[in-house]
Amino acid sequence: MKKSVLILCLFVFVSLHAEKNDDQNFGRSIDVESKVVTENKVRIKGQTVPYTATTGTQPVWNEDGEVTATLFYTYYQRSDIKDNANRPIIVSFNGGPGSASVWMHIAYTGPRVLNIDEEGYPIQPYGVKDNPYSILDVADIVYVNPVNTGYSRMVKNEEGKYPDKKDFFGVNADIAYLSDWITTFMSRHNRWRSPKYIIGESYGGTRVMGLAAALQDKQWMYLNGVIMVSPADYQAMGSDSAISRAIDFPYMAATAWHHKMLSEELQSRDLTEILPEVEAFAIDELMPALAKGGFISDAERQQVAAKMARYSGLTQEAILQRHLVVTPRFFWKELLRDKTGQTIGRLDSRYLGMDKFITGDSPDYSAELTSWLHSFTPAINYYIREVLNYKTDVPYNMFGNVHPWDRTNNTVREQLRQAMAQNPYLNILVQSGYYDGATTYSAAKYTMNQIDPSGEMQDRMTFRGYRSGHMMYLRKDDLKKANDDIREFIEKTSTNGKSAKYE
Repeated sequence: MKKSVLILCLFVFVSLHAEKNDDQNFGRSIDVESKVVTENKVRIKGQTVPYTATTGTQPVWNEDGEVTATLFYTYYQRSDIKDNANRPIIVSFNGGPGSASVWMHIAYTGPRVLNIDEEGYPIQPYGVKDNPYSILDVADIVYVNPVNTGYSRMVKNEEGKYPDKKDFFGVNADIAYLSDWITTFMSRHNRWRSPKYIIGESYGGTRVMGLAAALQDKQWMYLNGVIMVSPADYQAMGSDSAISRAIDFPYMAATAWHHKMLSEELQSRDLTEILPEVEAFAIDELMPALAKGGFISDAERQQVAAKMARYSGLTQEAILQRHLVVTPRFFWKELLRDKTGQTIGRLDSRYLGMDKFITGDSPDYSAELTSWLHSFTPAINYYIREVLNYKTDVPYNMFGNVHPWDRTNNTVREQLRQAMAQNPYLNILVQSGYYDGATTYSAAKYTMNQIDPSGEMQDRMTFRGYRSGHMMYLRKDDLKKANDDIREFIEKTSTNGKSAKYE
């Protein structure tokens, strides 16, 4: 009873404080410090799991101790665990850059998930339901929204001026302030003893690679695991066309298989049986052919084009007209052009779109993204306000303005390698959907392969693929499998008293 009264008083205090500030600023400001706590429970794998959900804001300070921003977060903590020393905690980010931490929050690892069908398509009424596959049974989770996403915002100084955007919007600036914020959060919530993990989706993959090193080198916080979901590695994406086009090609084979655009011989085989041979072709034959450019022999060009057609579902003629350089955008437009005239989605190529004209080299829009915004936007606004009881008139930014984003001096891949070398406890899990055409599963494998050229740490790296797209967890079967894969990863990386040393 006392606990309920305390929570109610806390909620009323925070609400009144927020209302007062909102009145002074025409209802459009967010409190630098705020907190609302609710008590909840969810059934996970047949077990009732009680938990507290804390939503609020925590400041970002500059080197002079001045508040420059505040970040909105949601923290789930299992409430029937008395000692959290052995209880893992996971810090979760989405990507963009500029995306709120909404997608994995209410569709993947959190205790509530979207009201969608089993393949991930929106249905009404919008909202959320219990997530029976959430990892909250084995780990506490905090979802963090970087500056200008969700309710997170920059804060004016005493002179009424905002800080320089360069303090937040860039590969290295992002890592620097977030590592400091995470450290403060762990201190405030007494989680220094707990095993720690960070998970990032899409650009969040770049973010968590860098954070692993920054937390370790600058905050002296050592992690047990880094989880990358459909990671965007800009070092791979920005590489020469011969590399980037070749490493994306296996995704095209997977997508063509899904849409039944391959030969009867290939369609009769399981997807996971086909992909290894396509991956070998991409690295051993396609990449060298593309590297030769205009100096490739006609015979080799014809031979490579024939294999590309066999695996991609495109015609050999279309491939030759592009001199073997088949971009994902062209593929999304071309694959079904002569069959149905439909386009396929970028982030999830199971989705279908309708363009104004069948002709052209790229789709008019992203079929999957319009579908996702259709269901996610009303759900997260409802959930935060009416279930978690955090109320503000500040708009929730699904995507915030974080541009220009400074991509220079991006060395996160090497930073992660160094962090792993220095920390024997640190392991990696990479999760990707086979039908993701933006951050392809094969590019994710390539990134993992490039982290440690020595091969000495490959037993600490795990890849898991799923029969869906960028947000593989929207498909019910993969929601279950992907969460179970994280559970297995946490169990595998639990040290159980083992010393942090190399044998």
